Amino acid sequence: MTTAALPLRRRSRAGGLLAGLVRGVLHRWLPLAILVVCWEAATRVADSAFFPPPSEIVKRMREMWFSGPADHLFLTTKAGDSIAPSLGRMALGLLLSTVAGIVLGLALGRSEKALAYLNPVLQFARVIPPPTLVPVFIVLFDLGTQMQVASIIFSAIWPILLNTADGVRTVDPVQMDTAETFRMSAADRIRFIIIPSALPKIFAGLRLALSLSLILMVFSELLPGTSDGLGFELTNAQSQSDLPTLWSVIVLLGILGYLFNTILLAVERRVLTWHRAARKVAS
Repeated sequence: MTTAALPLRRRSRAGGLLAGLVRGVLHRWLPLAILVVCWEAATRVADSAFFPPPSEIVKRMREMWFSGPADHLFLTTKAGDSIAPSLGRMALGLLLSTVAGIVLGLALGRSEKALAYLNPVLQFARVIPPPTLVPVFIVLFDLGTQMQVASIIFSAIWPILLNTADGVRTVDPVQMDTAETFRMSAADRIRFIIIPSALPKIFAGLRLALSLSLILMVFSELLPGTSDGLGFELTNAQSQSDLPTLWSVIVLLGILGYLFNTILLAVERRVLTWHRAARKVAS
């Protein structure tokens, strides 16, 4: 290849990457852009006070939360009073659910007898709607952050626990026999064999737990006695018939859910690179 052809090849490669990036952006965001345009047009034509146009919702969101100084990442004081408490409760509940769910799932997955005995109880507790247990949580923890975090934990722990136990049960017996032959300790078996094999199932449970945590975070903040958080903003906006603020909170919750799910999927792809490579080799 001549020296003169190298810049041409580099430009061709860069053009191909740019074209691929543009196609990816259009493929991901074009449907959403079309939906927003149709939403804007429909609400402008309907001219209903109950359905403000997206442009008005975005304007209210900026006024409430994203018009602060640059040194505060453009976040306003109101963002610290509403968004931060909600995300703190959600993060704490999801973290405790993840730790407890994985630990209990590993223990139950390694003991078939324990899982067989406890499975009916686990399935019974899993299908109980968490909102129905709010009176119990109020009696145990009183209204406040403890009750809200407890309701999030009760909702989010089950998909993590059950998926972890299921993942542990699918570990290749040959690998376990090999580990026993080489006299690996129980801790090394868990670290190097069981957890890596169960990670795909664990991440599947985490995705479900993330959605449930967001839902229960909002629901727990709708209860009387709450003084901050996005759920409180919803209740307050509804009581004052402030429809733009009501829709702003709803849209923000959708954005947060999409953002958190995207981050989790990116972490999952990074962590499970070896898993996809192994499946590709096996196929």
